[in-house]
Amino acid sequence: MTVKQILKDNEVTVSFEVFPPKTDDKFDSVEKASMEIASLKPRFMSVTYGAGGGTSANTAELATRIQDKYNTPVIAHLTCVSSTKETVAERIADYQKRGIKNIMALRGDIPKEGRVAFDYNYASELIRDIKEIAPEICIGGACYPEGHIECARQSEDIMHLKEKVDAGCDFLTTQMFFDNNTLYNFLYKIREAGINVPVIAGIMPITNARQVDRSIAMSGATIPQRFRTMVDRFGSDPDKMAQAGIIYATEQIIDLIANNVNNIHIYTMNKPEIAAGIMKSLSNIIS
Repeated sequence: MTVKQILKDNEVTVSFEVFPPKTDDKFDSVEKASMEIASLKPRFMSVTYGAGGGTSANTAELATRIQDKYNTPVIAHLTCVSSTKETVAERIADYQKRGIKNIMALRGDIPKEGRVAFDYNYASELIRDIKEIAPEICIGGACYPEGHIECARQSEDIMHLKEKVDAGCDFLTTQMFFDNNTLYNFLYKIREAGINVPVIAGIMPITNARQVDRSIAMSGATIPQRFRTMVDRFGSDPDKMAQAGIIYATEQIIDLIANNVNNIHIYTMNKPEIAAGIMKSLSNIIS
């Protein structure tokens, strides 16, 4: 089943993201964690793709095993940074052979050593190629409620987002955010811009104080004072911080669903205990 079909039902959906190992010797441990997460019966799961395609084989294999063992729809990521048109066509063919019907098309992070291929500059170009090669594939794209960190103005970022949707993007998943009002304002702006595909809210549970600075650097997300107070109070105690982070993320999700944002995607960081904690707190809400 495609994610586009799932989202048509307008029911509450919770999905999880996992990432494949960078090296083959870690595959078994990552697979074990991913299968524990899949056993919680999310509506679908997403498997990321390392910078420069470094984890591409493990992305495909992990996605396939999740799909085959739990009959869970999967989204396999694909990035255009450091990819040629030839390698992209090969990845798409491999995903099709494995029965993977959903691709998350991303520009990807530029490697420290810079680009090694120049066939693509933007995700919209990758999306257009996927649609041409495999029109039956459901394509997801990323969006940024506070604007992409490389864009000077949010209006510019929304213009590029419209280009992705016009190229054939079927749904969008947001970058992490910690203040729901940020998302509500963003949704209003993109609807005004004529972007009408489903938007899935991406939630990152912060369960370790060290994650805060890294998350801000990666996403440019604003950290509300309420969140900072939580980290100041519990950040030095790992158990308390883990519980507080799960509760904060759960409260975000409850508020989103109450405001008819029904599709939630959780960045699990391959931690089954995070996914399980959130699912337990939402058991009646999503049943």
